[in-house]
Amino acid sequence: MRYFFSAGEASGDLHAAQVIRELRDMQPDAEVMFLGGDEMAAAAGCEPLIHYRRMAYMGFIDVARHLPEVLGNLSTAKKAIAESRPDAVVLVDYPGFNLKIAEYAHSLGIPVHYYIAPKLWAWKEYRMKKLRRWVDRLYSILPFEPEWFGERGVRAEYVGNPSVEEVKSAIDSMPSRQEFERLHGLDSRPILAIVPGSRMGEIKANLPVMDAVARMHPELQAVVAGAPAIDADVYRQFTGFPVVEATTLQLMSHARAALVTSGTASLESALAGAPQVVCYRAVGWKWAHDLFMHILKIPYCSLPNLITGRIDRQARDEVNREAVKTGVRGWIIPEMLVHNCTPEAVDAQLSPLLQDTPERAAQLRGYDEVKQRLFTSASAARTVAECITGKR
Repeated sequence: MRYFFSAGEASGDLHAAQVIRELRDMQPDAEVMFLGGDEMAAAAGCEPLIHYRRMAYMGFIDVARHLPEVLGNLSTAKKAIAESRPDAVVLVDYPGFNLKIAEYAHSLGIPVHYYIAPKLWAWKEYRMKKLRRWVDRLYSILPFEPEWFGERGVRAEYVGNPSVEEVKSAIDSMPSRQEFERLHGLDSRPILAIVPGSRMGEIKANLPVMDAVARMHPELQAVVAGAPAIDADVYRQFTGFPVVEATTLQLMSHARAALVTSGTASLESALAGAPQVVCYRAVGWKWAHDLFMHILKIPYCSLPNLITGRIDRQARDEVNREAVKTGVRGWIIPEMLVHNCTPEAVDAQLSPLLQDTPERAAQLRGYDEVKQRLFTSASAARTVAECITGKR
């Protein structure tokens, strides 16, 4: 059996690698061709056609600036699919690029499996018709998604969340706090994990704010989580704190608290038990924030808040109005977005989490609820592999 995988960023590389391992366990002679990264290469036993470092562009301006490379990547992928005629194409997140692959594979009569459903409940719902036309099976990793997609005529199957397995595996095998300190040249002060994202734009926008907040707390040891595809010199432009690479989950597990750029890392921090403040700094004007929140159809941005709450705009507005009147936050995790993402505002949310306060206890209780809602008895990667091979 031949399979073609496409993942365009670090998290997709990790999730796809798990599925590839399960496929090869079920079918030792399976051939895998892919766009992705080092994790997928290790699982597949071969190098990627294109490394995701050459694909990780986000937003209209970034894509437009690299349009020749994006089109070249798309051409390479189509040519590989046409020549190899895989038994299935497996797309992992990254919808702007992967939906184009879905259209092409569908035109050739090749079954298309989409793992990690696009977050159309947040924005770009117009892509729904593309899912209907070109995707044969859609796999969800968030428990509220199947109902939402189903109401719009698309069947999505909840397969569990791969981050649950990844975090558990990392915690089970990670070194002790003392060994972690020794390996990375750290001291015994409580750790503040700084997780500024995996894309260059996110790092440039968020790390300066996070660095400024960390400098307000000399009693803590700030440590930056380095992304796999980002050179260490990039971080040195914005911070003097130590950078550790490929150990983000270990860092979160040993941290007293974390500053996290909104994304998968917010869920990983919750599963690792590190109280956090979510940051997303972009253009720092209030009108940009208001526009951003108007476009969004959801009450929150971070996954733990979404998993434990409702996802409609009316709910968000009600929560925000109640928070203004009562001062009670309508979230598990504080979200400091756009113009609200300043060192002073972020620190006001972080400081109560550093001690044994009601705020810290409430967030940790919320984490327990997240884990309960995500729980499945079967591995997400194994379930997806069984679906791809027709065993489910």
